[in-house]
Amino acid sequence: MNKLKKLYYLLMFLPLFYTIICLFFLPDIIPMHYNGANEVDRMGSKYEILIIPFIIIFFGYFMLILGKSSSKKEKEANNNNEKVTIITGMCSLAIFHIINIFMLYSAFHSIKNLKELPVDLFKLLFTAFGLIFVVIGNYLPKCKMNSIVGLRTVWSMKNEKTWKESQRLGGISFIITGIVMTAGNLLFFSDVSCLIFSMILMGIDLIFSIIISYYAAKKYA
Repeated sequence: MNKLKKLYYLLMFLPLFYTIICLFFLPDIIPMHYNGANEVDRMGSKYEILIIPFIIIFFGYFMLILGKSSSKKEKEANNNNEKVTIITGMCSLAIFHIINIFMLYSAFHSIKNLKELPVDLFKLLFTAFGLIFVVIGNYLPKCKMNSIVGLRTVWSMKNEKTWKESQRLGGISFIITGIVMTAGNLLFFSDVSCLIFSMILMGIDLIFSIIISYYAAKKYA
């Protein structure tokens, strides 16, 4: 767990470190926002780019607090929920890293007066998001019953057997959703269509998760 936390803290603070270094080499005004066509639609001060690293740090501490709270609600004192929360947090921090690196990349490209980038941020983000779904899906069945993390519905919280069945099937659902999301965004979709496709998949997964927890509750009533 200690090695995992060290890696977690590295992911939390590394963006602030390399972003501060990049500030010395950036022009005063850089691209700060892109539209659905991957074109710059807002310029701003280079110091605005520090917002993302501070959001990463804030989110990192939030997930650590969440992990501590969820571990206290475990019946067994093995910190399994804390580990699951930290791994989920690391996956989320990876998404923030991609956004931060993309913003820095686009800022350096602005020196060349480029109006758009050859990189599709939507494809990059939601392909990575799909991979994260696969990772979380593998760890979901290991989550012990609590009221903070995991697949939590009125039915999954009914008893231990319902909880375990819901997390097991929910984990499989997450993995399938992640694989389809990754493959679809990587091979078939681009720009805003990646967002739409991913939102539809997550909506379907959410509905399916609710249904399986309901039938698990009926099964073990």
